[in-house]
Amino acid sequence: MQVGENYAFGSRYSPATKRGINIVAGSGMTRRDVLAGAAILPVAAQDATAHVAPEVPTLPDRRAFAPMAGVYLDSGTMHPIPLGARASVQDYLDRRTTLAGRYPTEAVEARVKANFARLIGATPEELAFVQSTTAGEQLIIDALDLPRASGRIVTDTLHFFGSFYLYQELAKQGMDVAWLRPTDGRIAVDAFERAITPGTRLVSLSLVSTYNGFEHDLKRVCEIAHARGALVYADIIHAAGTIPVDVRASGVDFAAAASYKWLMGDFGLGFLYVRADLRDRLRRSRFGYYQLAGFTSHVYPFDAPGTTIADTRPRDDMEGLFAGGTRSHTVLAQLDWSLAYILRLGVDRIVAHRKPLLAQLRKGLLTKGYTIATPPESRTPLVTCPLEGASARLADVLKAADVQITLSRNRFRICPSVFTDDRDIDRLLAALPRA
Repeated sequence: MQVGENYAFGSRYSPATKRGINIVAGSGMTRRDVLAGAAILPVAAQDATAHVAPEVPTLPDRRAFAPMAGVYLDSGTMHPIPLGARASVQDYLDRRTTLAGRYPTEAVEARVKANFARLIGATPEELAFVQSTTAGEQLIIDALDLPRASGRIVTDTLHFFGSFYLYQELAKQGMDVAWLRPTDGRIAVDAFERAITPGTRLVSLSLVSTYNGFEHDLKRVCEIAHARGALVYADIIHAAGTIPVDVRASGVDFAAAASYKWLMGDFGLGFLYVRADLRDRLRRSRFGYYQLAGFTSHVYPFDAPGTTIADTRPRDDMEGLFAGGTRSHTVLAQLDWSLAYILRLGVDRIVAHRKPLLAQLRKGLLTKGYTIATPPESRTPLVTCPLEGASARLADVLKAADVQITLSRNRFRICPSVFTDDRDIDRLLAALPRA
């Protein structure tokens, strides 16, 4: 096979790849096809969604997950992988291992994007795959040409604590960064009214706080920001798949989420949403092969002559602006199953299932004397209690009871999911000592 041929974009693997035949212009092959062809060879494609049970599961749904000896209430840190998603990955790995199966990568990518778009009210063209939520947030900062373009950023201390470093560093580089602090576990809309002043470039927040599950009134924040010329970024890692999210109805400009939490995927792959009409206003901060819709080189033997090293044509979707390099195919295989599963369950049903569990949990925690940092009206899957020395005081007790929650130095967090039932909450409450 000769390297550097002219490839048409948009198709998948060809039998020519297996035989080492030269690939010529117009063959329908991509560079990704060439690289992947040595590992994923053509046979009849199997639809990865075949692993999804046709019926709508009842909640709690334990059958979709491997049996758990103890109680797992830490899905806000890392969600268990459903058995169907594991089977989908195994199908992918079997094809990669035997070199005898064609894995329909582009079809899987398209389904995954379409299902995530449906989950958040976007279009697939408004989505780009990213490594993580943080990577998506950083891409937006770069696309807005910050800090060079200067101006104000409004954020809050219920935002992801990993972003504290980002905005503190931008402040050191000249950005005017306003930090909003919570009262009673909430950031009031009035605080945004006061903080979003003329010259504000960006409002950055977590739709659902990783700290205590507080849920912003995103639509109202966007209305305030847009009226004053600012754009809004939302970290939706604890929102997508847990509460109804409609990026179109809210008016949010940008959003990002990784997949290893409530999307039931794994580390290394997530999504960046960018409102379609903003594309031409954003600075391109990276240039990569995966952004291209067309590529013709003029430097290799038998290439057509040209006045450039290569002629390139970017895609007109968000991948064309933000795509990096290769992405995790194993996580794509997981998401092909898990996103369909979440949509089958229905986010409204997930919220309804969680509601009595949250009430049971709050009542039990208060009875034991704990302070709850999560607002009582919260419908999100995170309940946090501040407790000095929480990890040191509770780690051994909970390990002995075979109960897993999020333990931090001075707080603990409980995150029920679709497999959680009232007995799990009772077991946790029984294991917790009085505050």
